[in-house]
Amino acid sequence: MAIELDNSFTVPVPPEQAWDVLLDVERIAPCMPGASVTSVEGDEIAGQVKVKLGPLSLSYKGTAKFTEKDAASHTIAIEASGKETRGAGTASATVHASLKPGDDAGQTQVSIHTSLNVTGRPAQFGRSLLPEVSGKLIDQFAANLRALIDSSGASSAAADAAPASGTDAAATAGDAAAETAAGTAAATRTPTQPVAQLQQEDSLNLIKLLGGPVLKRVIPIAAAAALLAVFGNRIRRLFTRSKS
Repeated sequence: MAIELDNSFTVPVPPEQAWDVLLDVERIAPCMPGASVTSVEGDEIAGQVKVKLGPLSLSYKGTAKFTEKDAASHTIAIEASGKETRGAGTASATVHASLKPGDDAGQTQVSIHTSLNVTGRPAQFGRSLLPEVSGKLIDQFAANLRALIDSSGASSAAADAAPASGTDAAATAGDAAAETAAGTAAATRTPTQPVAQLQQEDSLNLIKLLGGPVLKRVIPIAAAAALLAVFGNRIRRLFTRSKS
């Protein structure tokens, strides 16, 4: 099943800085629930994605390759493909991403267009559900990416505020300056913009991600697939016994 997806999100840094962050695949991989990178060789990345849907558990292994990295226009193109580790399902995608200055100063708007093709059990979700899944997934990725950038900025600020001298007096002064800076930052941050926490998950839990009305459409698929898996195993066992 082929489908076209369009998503977008913002990050709290200018395009030049966002460009460097988004190209650091090993660093940002944990921002995507269930994803992990196993190796990076030049522009080629190998990794895996784990997905849970109620009683179903899927794991994909595959590769991705940067086919375009244009620093002048801040555009990226990626081709990726993967296969179920225990099944015949496949997934392939071509992803185009562009970075532009956001509406507010110091922000970047990231626009993503994905041409996705899936076979096997995930294809049962249908065209109506996959856009909702991708949208919520991108939202979670963006929230985690903002938390990562915020934490990196805090670490850099703490490092800059650290005393150059090893004396106790200098250390005390450095600690006081760091505390003052942290207090000032906390005071100026509005209540509606708290520091986000990175939500690292070893698998993408679709039931947790979707919820609500969308979940009602997923449960019958998951239940049917679970029943087929159970009865399929029993039939195979009976068939094996009859042959023996």
